[in-house]
Amino acid sequence: MQLLYLSLKPSSFIRSCSIPEVKKNVKQQDYAAHTRKQQLNFLKSLAPPIMATIFTFSSVTHSPVLLAQAIDIQKGASLFSRSCIGCHAEGGNIIQPGATLFLKDLLRNGVDTKDEIYRITYSGKGRMPGFGENCTPRGQCTFGPRLQEDEIKVLAEFVKLQADQGWPNVETTGD
Repeated sequence: MQLLYLSLKPSSFIRSCSIPEVKKNVKQQDYAAHTRKQQLNFLKSLAPPIMATIFTFSSVTHSPVLLAQAIDIQKGASLFSRSCIGCHAEGGNIIQPGATLFLKDLLRNGVDTKDEIYRITYSGKGRMPGFGENCTPRGQCTFGPRLQEDEIKVLAEFVKLQADQGWPNVETTGD
């Protein structure tokens, strides 16, 4: 009886019964860990092509050209705020109501291109003073600070863009 008791001790009984189950659980855990590792390796192998694709398309949607255009718009808004807003707030004209910067008036007055806007901003026209560095005659030019050619180009692009968009509100952040 004692021999039977020894063979039926709880610890030995549990060990003898649970070893196959433990082995089975270990195999399942190893298999699950192995599967997770394979999935992770697969995802790691996809990372470079996915990143290359994202980089490729992001360079299309956020190209240096678009970034430069955004900077030019901000610079144009700042120049407009500094030099033009006194007469042309929100695209209007407090001096000559028919000479606004709205597209309908620009078209009617033959000033509907960036080049024409540049020319008038540089040299002036009628009551509009010129802002160009070499603007002449002096009576037609602003008595305030002059603008450089590249600044007038950015300003003309900004005015044309705003006119095309109906002069939406644009926030400026200084120079």
